Amino acid sequence: MQRICVDMDEVMADTLAEYLHRYNQTFDEDITREELAGTGLWEIVPQDRQPQIRAFFDAVDFFENLALMPGAQEVLKALSTHFEIFIATQAMVVPNSLGPKYRWLQRHFPFISCNNYIFCGDKSILRADYLIDDQPSNFLNFEGTGLLYSAPHNLTVTGYTRVDNWQQVAEYFSTRSS
Repeated sequence: MQRICVDMDEVMADTLAEYLHRYNQTFDEDITREELAGTGLWEIVPQDRQPQIRAFFDAVDFFENLALMPGAQEVLKALSTHFEIFIATQAMVVPNSLGPKYRWLQRHFPFISCNNYIFCGDKSILRADYLIDDQPSNFLNFEGTGLLYSAPHNLTVTGYTRVDNWQQVAEYFSTRSS
């Protein structure tokens, strides 16, 4: 059975929505996803706000109740009948996220065994046929096929097979099940 590794943040979970909510609420602004096309929030905000931006991620409750990316549950459930599904998330970058990410996955994806969760720092260790991720750098040493999941920060990146949403993921894999 072929194996698919799936990133959590900005692929399964709408991390950016929570990030923008906290930023806009804290600084009384109204930055939108559209304003971030080709860049990250940390690149457009004043330097003196950088510590607070990092603090959003480090908050114990940040990852606990993230919104689902539309279609993620349904498509992953369908794919799990034909592929081995692993969740590969760079939780070591934000150590406080381990417990919240685990609970989030248990709540929203009970059909994926916790034995298939990979909490890592460097994704070059992954061995799978496919990796769905929003960070192109995670494909550099990946030996399988990378699918770049569209997010505002990667919209100007080229050279990868891109999927804009979970319906496109389903379509991509519809002819590849083993």
